[in-house]
This record gives sequence, structure tokens and C-alpha cells, in this order.
Amino acid sequence: MLKQTPLNAVHRQSGARMVDFGGWDMPVNYGSQIDEHHAVRTDAGMFDVSHMLPVDVTGTGARDFLRRAVANNVDKLKTPGKALYTCMLNREGGVVDDLIVYFFADDRFRIVVNAGTADKDVAWLQELQREWNAAVTIAPRRDLAMIAVQGPKARERVWQVLPDTKAASEPLKPFSAAEIDDTPYGKVMICRTGYTGEDGFEIMVPAEHVADLWQRLAAAGVKPAGLGARDTLRLEAGMNLYGQDMDDATSPLESALAWTVDLDSPRDFVGKAALQATPASRQLVGLVLLDKGGVLRSHQRVHTAQGDGETTSGTFSPTLSASIALARVPAGVASGDVVEVAVRDKRLKARVVKPPFARNGRAVVQL
Repeated sequence: MLKQTPLNAVHRQSGARMVDFGGWDMPVNYGSQIDEHHAVRTDAGMFDVSHMLPVDVTGTGARDFLRRAVANNVDKLKTPGKALYTCMLNREGGVVDDLIVYFFADDRFRIVVNAGTADKDVAWLQELQREWNAAVTIAPRRDLAMIAVQGPKARERVWQVLPDTKAASEPLKPFSAAEIDDTPYGKVMICRTGYTGEDGFEIMVPAEHVADLWQRLAAAGVKPAGLGARDTLRLEAGMNLYGQDMDDATSPLESALAWTVDLDSPRDFVGKAALQATPASRQLVGLVLLDKGGVLRSHQRVHTAQGDGETTSGTFSPTLSASIALARVPAGVASGDVVEVAVRDKRLKARVVKPPFARNGRAVVQL
């Protein structure tokens, strides 16, 4: 039996094509995936991300606990509402999950974890809590639902529907959030974050109110978009997908995520010793296909002068009108190099680039 978000009935009434996504019954598109993609790049689109899980970490030991539990340094979080992207690692330095940590007070944090890893993540946090005898409460929040409204006109459309939130959310810088207590939808958390390379908000509301909010946003001109567009948008933005671009057996240092790992401060964290003991021999890079005759997909062999690698994610980019991919290749491969990718029975040339490929409505790599 597939899990359902509180918006499941709305998706089905809208004629969405539904698929099994990591055990969740989720919309892949509502019609044209390309139109949904372009709506986010040029106007405003929205995604049901209620399959993802907010987890509240509270108590007198909350900051100390997260300081050790995640690879980035939560001591960077000093202003209430500020957010931090980080990986949570296992003892071998592999990525348990990538997540966002929101800070509200030294004894109150909220993290948002991926749907497919949610149970594993909560179990891992609880294991660390017991091991360290940490003075924290770890509370999964399945009572909350989330809508991601993304695109250059996303914020103004949200304010049109939620005018009571404008005063608190308009000053937000990227990777910041605000909580608003008194709205028609109860207590709302608005985050200036996203997974598309566009501006916008991710909105958390009580699950019982999310269907009404979704329908009002749609009436205000926000286009519903499914997992298909979400994947092409995030790949154009050079954003990793857990389970494809990194996993429990992959180091963040080999996943273009070194910037999320704080190895410089003296604090210890789970996986730090393993990362320090194992220098990265591979790297995650972007590829743009040069030859005609195929589309880049995951798990295609990449032939380079320094040795072979493999694509981890690949698609046709609607913004670039070209095929793009992320690939894990030997550390010596450099941007501008031309490599060959095995596509079916052919070896097609591709150029190595540094992601992102597209953001803020336009291409940012040269073809």
C-alpha cells in the first residue's frame, strides 16, 4: 500500500499521472512536463513536497547534539530563522541524507529530511541520542504538510493568497524562514528555500489546511507541477538527488558537497575521522552532451583520459535544449575536458562543466 500525502485526492481530481516514488503515491505530471518546467523558470509553479518530513529537535542539548550529528557547523546559525544545508554522515563517512537545518533558538531546531530516507534518518538520530545521552527530543512532524512555490513570480503569488505573511516573509534572505502564528491556515512556516534554482518559498502548514491552500494558489495562477519537472529543474540547478548522486556508501567530498562539510573547526562530528583518513579520488561534475543521437541518463559509463567514471543523473534540459548529466569521474578531470559517454551502443562526446547548468530563468553554461 503506497503512502499518500494530504494532497493525494487533489492531485487525482486534477488528472495528475501518479507514480510510485519511494513508496509514496506522487504526481509525475499534470499534462505537459515541459510546460510545468518552463512555468517555474518563467513564472510560478508549485510542488507537493509533503512526502518530505520535518523533524523538530528540541531541548537544552539541541545545538550540541546537531553540532555532532551533521557535517556542516550549526554554530553558523546565530539569527533565528536562519537555515543551513548539510549532510548527515555515517561513521564511514557515507551520506545518510542531505537535509536543511532551521534554527529558531538554542533549544529549538527543525530539520527537513528526504522522504525515502525519513525512517532511516529518524532511527539514526534516535540512535545517536541514546549513545550520547543527549538532552533532546526528536519529534517527527507528520501533522505538517509542505508546498514548494517556485519561480520569479512565486513570492508575489504567495502574498496574494497569504497577505498576512508578507510582513514577516518579504525581508527573508535566501536560506531563511519565518513562522507566522495567526493565518487562516493556522501556524505557517515560510522558508525562502527550494530545489529548482529559482526564487520562491517552501510553505509548511497543518496538514488539514493544505488542500485549501493548494487550490487557492492554483486559482492565483500558480501552476501545479510534478516530480518530472522537479527532477529536470533540480538537475539544471546542479542539485544532488539522494540515492542517485550520493548515498550511504558515497563520501560528500566525492559528491560536490565539500562546501557543506566543515572540516576546519575543532569540533568532532560523525564521519569526520573517516573523511580525514580517506582523501577524495573522485569528483562529481557536470556534463553537456555535444554529439547527437542520444540522451544522457544515470548509470552510463564515462570514458576519460584519467580513467572511467559513471553518470549519476541525466536528462534532456528544457532550458538549454541539450542533454545534461552529473557524473562521478576521476579527480584529475577538469572543466572544459571532452569525454565520451556510452549511450546504448555508441560513445558520444560530452563537455565537462561546473554546475549549475541553469538558474534564475536562464542558462549559465555555454554550449
